[in-house]
Amino acid sequence: MRDGRGMSEASRVTDDEARSECEIGWIWRGPGRDLMEEKKLKGLQQESMTEVKTAEGRETVLEEMRKTRTGSNGGRMVEAGTEDRRPNIKGKRPNTRSQEREVPPDFTFHLACSPLSLLWPLIQKPMNSASKIRRKVVPVSAADGVDSADKQEQLLLSSAICNNEDVGPFIRKAFASGKPDRLLLHLRNFARSKESEIEEVCKAHYQDFILAVDDLRSLLSDVDSLKSSLYRSNSTVQSVAFPLLNSLDGFLEARNISVNINLALRSVHSCIKLLELCSRANLHLSEKKFYMALKCVNAIEGGFLDKVPSLTMKKMLETKIPEVRSFIERKMGKEFGDWLVDIRMVSRNIGQLAIGQASAARQRDEDLRSKQRHAEEQSRLSLRDCVYALREEEDDDVLGEAGGSLENGVLGFDLTPLYRAYHIHQTLGLEDRFKQYYFENRKLQLTSDFQVSSMTPFLESHQTFFAQIAGFFIVEDGIMRTSGGLISKLDVENLWETAVSKMCSVLEDQFSRMQTASHLLLIKDYVSLLGVTLRRYGYPVDTLLDVLSKHRDKYHELLLFDCGKHIAEALAADKYEQLVMKKEYEYSMNVLSFQLQTSDFIPAFPYVAPFSSTVPDCCRIVRSFIEDSVSFMSYGGQIDFYDVVKQYLDRLLSEVLNGALLKIINTSLHGVPQARLVAANMAVFKRACDFFFLHAAQLSGIPPRMVERSRRQFPLKKAQDAAENMLSGLLKKQADSFMILIENVNWMADEPTQSGNDYVNEVIMYLESLVSNAQQILPLPVLKRVLQEVLCHISEKIVVTLYGDSVKRFNVNAIMGLDVDIRLLESFADNQGSLFSDEEASQLKSSLSEVKQMINLLLSNHPENFLNPVIRERSYNALDHRKVVMISEKFRDTSERLFSTFGTRGSKQNPRKKSLDILIKRLKDAN
Repeated sequence: MRDGRGMSEASRVTDDEARSECEIGWIWRGPGRDLMEEKKLKGLQQESMTEVKTAEGRETVLEEMRKTRTGSNGGRMVEAGTEDRRPNIKGKRPNTRSQEREVPPDFTFHLACSPLSLLWPLIQKPMNSASKIRRKVVPVSAADGVDSADKQEQLLLSSAICNNEDVGPFIRKAFASGKPDRLLLHLRNFARSKESEIEEVCKAHYQDFILAVDDLRSLLSDVDSLKSSLYRSNSTVQSVAFPLLNSLDGFLEARNISVNINLALRSVHSCIKLLELCSRANLHLSEKKFYMALKCVNAIEGGFLDKVPSLTMKKMLETKIPEVRSFIERKMGKEFGDWLVDIRMVSRNIGQLAIGQASAARQRDEDLRSKQRHAEEQSRLSLRDCVYALREEEDDDVLGEAGGSLENGVLGFDLTPLYRAYHIHQTLGLEDRFKQYYFENRKLQLTSDFQVSSMTPFLESHQTFFAQIAGFFIVEDGIMRTSGGLISKLDVENLWETAVSKMCSVLEDQFSRMQTASHLLLIKDYVSLLGVTLRRYGYPVDTLLDVLSKHRDKYHELLLFDCGKHIAEALAADKYEQLVMKKEYEYSMNVLSFQLQTSDFIPAFPYVAPFSSTVPDCCRIVRSFIEDSVSFMSYGGQIDFYDVVKQYLDRLLSEVLNGALLKIINTSLHGVPQARLVAANMAVFKRACDFFFLHAAQLSGIPPRMVERSRRQFPLKKAQDAAENMLSGLLKKQADSFMILIENVNWMADEPTQSGNDYVNEVIMYLESLVSNAQQILPLPVLKRVLQEVLCHISEKIVVTLYGDSVKRFNVNAIMGLDVDIRLLESFADNQGSLFSDEEASQLKSSLSEVKQMINLLLSNHPENFLNPVIRERSYNALDHRKVVMISEKFRDTSERLFSTFGTRGSKQNPRKKSLDILIKRLKDAN
């Protein structure tokens, strides 16, 4: 039975080796691997046979030791017989060693683990275990005549022998000291002492021993019969048990085979599952499904690596699993690197698209506000409400379409490679390292995006620069919200703060270099769109807007300078001809767009405008200034900026435009038609200025009624006054050319003229032609002021003639003739009633008040009433007393002739003359 179990164990171990060899065969494929395994198997079998031979040798030595320890030949025969029968009891067949069944090579591998092999070290060193037995101290006989050293040595040797210790050291010491005889003597003494002890024991127990021998002899016959009976029983048992033992051997062998087969099946199933996982992992790797491949690798490592039956396969898996993970990590790193390159190029397009959407939304808002302003203007002009309702409905449709397009225009960018790489690194346990790697690479990309090319003007590259940054942070916002912790909000905020700081420094540097307002406006608009775009994603942009507001003054200074150049060019290009518009769109573009019309009716075409081309050109420049100013101030963080726009608009009108007009008026006007047209232009500019402030308010979101309530002084007042003065001066010069005829007046006429003097008729004809031509282009207020200036100049001219050196004296008839002239001029003023109101006509006549009052004073019966303050204030408030004195001294009565004093001496003096003399005398005294 022991051999059977040993065979079973050997068979099981052999089956394990066979299974291991089978599994090795599954892993290592190919002719080379099979040859290697075959050589390895043959080596293992040879080692097994060597161990078997060694075990057989050990059994032979044990058998000889047993025979040596047997006291007699009969004992050896019994031991031999017993040894012959012992295997039969234990299940061995009663045949020789050569006739025993040969063990297969696969199962001999484990014979080295048999009990005999385990006992062999004990057989080789039997004395090693003796140290565990309690020492026995054997007393040495005192009869020995040795010295104390010999006694001590005798005691040690006796103690060692009694305690079954190794006597080798005593033997080596004796031969080393050259005294083996002493050792032999000690041994003999020990033997004699033991013999004496035996004799004493025998003497003490000899009676019992004799009785025992007698008993043994009496039992000898019984033992012989028992021995023969046992022999027969043994033969019977062996004859009966031999088939059972054969069956038992077959059963044990079959059971071992079954166990080995079951183990092999389980190993095969495990290997099949393992190979399936390996195959799936290879398939996923070939299809670049790295996450599924990692799941397979993790399943192999967790469920099969520790349980794999083959050492070779286990080593292979331990080598390949890290290689697979390293391969996946490299592949994902390369894929992530490609994504970094792609997303940098895509970010620019994303930024441009997002900013374009913001620009489109802004344009829609501006269009909506423009339509709203148009509707409000129509309502303010009391047009029909149905037009407003129709436009409102159309606006709703447009807004609906715009909103739909906005919703459909979703910013799309592929983050799948990034998420896959992040998920794979999470699966690999490298999440923190990948986060750091991602953040550092994106930070490097952002730093690279900050580089401004020195080879390309910033005006050309600013859109790409800001679009790249906008796209970067749009992508980061999407990653932050959807990646599940790849980048934190704090990291994005830190990146944004860095970007804002860099953009501010770039803007400061570029704005300080720019000297063109349009360039500043383009960059500002794009930066404001960038702010609007990124504000939608939650990024604070106030710092950027503060930089724009900081350069507000510089922008407007540059804008004023540019507009000044354009205005100067427009004025220099003016031909001082009335603008002719042949089409309605020209009228709408040049008149209606600036609200310069004086009537709500569309005129017939061709239409000759009462102004030159300078007016619409300058209006367009001013309107462009307003729109650019509002555009710069809009979307800059400041809500109420109308006051700022109005301030710079005032400067444009009162400083730039007014200065340019003054320069043209003072240097380039050389005729009445030009002066008249410039004066007409100034009147049109006055209406345009109302439009300018209203337009600025509308663009700034201020209700028009608030602007209409806050009327202010005409900013071009100086230029208007200069133009009217220039026109008046030129007209006065022309009037002077007709007033020269006043020298032909007979100042000592015998009778007054009834139809007026020649000069006044020429002047009236000139004034009538002037009014006829001027009323076509000059506004009536301007025409009235010009006529007043001319009439006042005529009045002054007549007065100057009276007290000038050219007139030595005059009589009442001449004064009466001047009175007729003045009445003709007043009649001319009254005839302008179709153009002016009665009050305005009266104001025209008041322009002749000085000469009129002088004539009234000279024709008065009591000129001395001039001295009365009340009368003077009421009737002679326009007269200067010095002029009155000088003119009054030249007045002569009609009776006064040359040398007439001789004939009229003693006659009564004229009361009028007397009163006049009193006036002269008192005025001289007053002076």
